[in-house]
Amino acid sequence: MYTYLLKLGELTLKRENRKGFEQILKHNCLTMIRESGAKLEMINGRFLVHCPEEAAGQVEDALAHLLGIAAWAKTRIQEKTPEAVLRSCVAEARELVSQGVQTFKIEARRTDKGFPLDSYGLRSEGGAAVLREVPGLRVDVHKPEAVIEVEIREKAYIYSSCRKGLQGLPVGTAGRGLLLLSGGIDSPVAGYMMASRGMGLDAAYFHAYPYTSDQARHKVRDLAAQVGRYSLGVRLYTLSITPVQQRIQERAPESWRTVLLRMAMMEGAEKLARYRGDKCLITGESLSQVASQTIENISCTESLVKLPVLRPLIGMDKAQIIRLAETIGTYHISILPYEDCCALFSPLHPVLRGDPTEARYHYEQLELGTLMEAVLRERVVETCGGYRA
Repeated sequence: MYTYLLKLGELTLKRENRKGFEQILKHNCLTMIRESGAKLEMINGRFLVHCPEEAAGQVEDALAHLLGIAAWAKTRIQEKTPEAVLRSCVAEARELVSQGVQTFKIEARRTDKGFPLDSYGLRSEGGAAVLREVPGLRVDVHKPEAVIEVEIREKAYIYSSCRKGLQGLPVGTAGRGLLLLSGGIDSPVAGYMMASRGMGLDAAYFHAYPYTSDQARHKVRDLAAQVGRYSLGVRLYTLSITPVQQRIQERAPESWRTVLLRMAMMEGAEKLARYRGDKCLITGESLSQVASQTIENISCTESLVKLPVLRPLIGMDKAQIIRLAETIGTYHISILPYEDCCALFSPLHPVLRGDPTEARYHYEQLELGTLMEAVLRERVVETCGGYRA
């Protein structure tokens, strides 16, 4: 049986609300490990996951995608005696040597002041035991290859190779928002960033068949599934916006086509969000990255909606967004060569600094009411990501 110790991060700052956050984190963790046969135990602000050895890979993958924890490590649990703690330090050191580690140090924390060794004693006695019993290791207190950590609480916990968690807040602690999800690089990253602030995700994808292919739709489904690994699933709504695009092409000034299409998307997304009970819209817009994302055009595209519009990428440049996309595993999907509907009918010289009043005038001339009702009525829904029912 393996045991993993989970360390909380931002949750520790929640004071009187901490218990509620912990309960949601517990629910999320149990949901993500439920197929592994693992058990979850909560002790004094720490989470312990106990799992069969054969399920270790599955549990570690779940912990690597669990938002709300600062760090986690496979841990040895011992009774609180100096002899047992030193034996575990030696056993941990032998495992490190088998992995090729040559330098180490010991860090210790003692919340139980009745333990015979204080923090300094644990470090010195533990280091001495390792040097005596494990050939090939030497101490380096400044830049060790590995750190053996000892915590004396209600029991003794000894571990090394502590892995950094995703931090953030547990999904579900900040309500739910509707992500406007395209097949590009930006919007999946925006969804992940809001999930990391505790927000559950629905997603709307605007499909323009036959101008966009089924491969483009499958690509978006894969992106939703990847983001859903962090957000306990994404409920993806696919809306066919082809009639709206055709109406815009027929009636709108060419330079306004992209802005007007985005206005239609925002209006449709808001209606879907209100139907779902979502509290906000989420977009992948980054200020001035493309013509439709100047501050003036952003003002135009949101001029018809009343729900808050969250733009977590607004101050990031493309290189920063790409790095985060690579980290969360969406980049290699986003760069597949299947265009989304925003790339269709793009004007050669788009309006750069649109006026919201003029934008609303052009939008009203399109008379999209009946078309938008049909788009929403014919939506297709599926759950992507594998966790949420």
